[in-house]
Amino acid sequence: MQDRMSREGDDNRHSAFFYGTRRPPLMAPEVFYSVCYGDKDVHPSIAELHSFHPAVLHGYCRRRVRWADYPGVIEDANHQVFGTYATGLTDANMQKLDTFEGSEYVRRKVKVRLLAKVGNAKGEGNVEGEEREAEVYVFIRENELVDREWDFEEFRRERLGLWTRGVRD
Repeated sequence: MQDRMSREGDDNRHSAFFYGTRRPPLMAPEVFYSVCYGDKDVHPSIAELHSFHPAVLHGYCRRRVRWADYPGVIEDANHQVFGTYATGLTDANMQKLDTFEGSEYVRRKVKVRLLAKVGNAKGEGNVEGEEREAEVYVFIRENELVDREWDFEEFRRERLGLWTRGVRD
């Protein structure tokens, strides 16, 4: 118990905004667990250290990365990105995420709005709640983005198994 309490008090000081679909649950937690813990199915004691909440990031847009399975976000005052606000991330989690994201991204502090109510896929009917600070990975090679929204449902259907140790949903 002491070990867990010290981890929560000392290391769990990060929150992040993950963008993955147009509609919550937005970022696939199994990808987060695979990256940070090496398996999409983590022990409940690990899972309870993290929380995932639907959220929106204003002033950014999400685009497909050319020849890739994943999206990138860039600043754009006329857009917003729906995603997941994740809490309980440790320094070790952030280091693994930094490595996973690689040199194509830079981690930036942003403000996100939690969604008190989730509307449709276009965001109609969303009710925004509290503002929170989070870290987000912003894509830095804008010339490698295509002018097409990244489709999470397509990713889940066709590619998710490759990102979660080969296990298909």
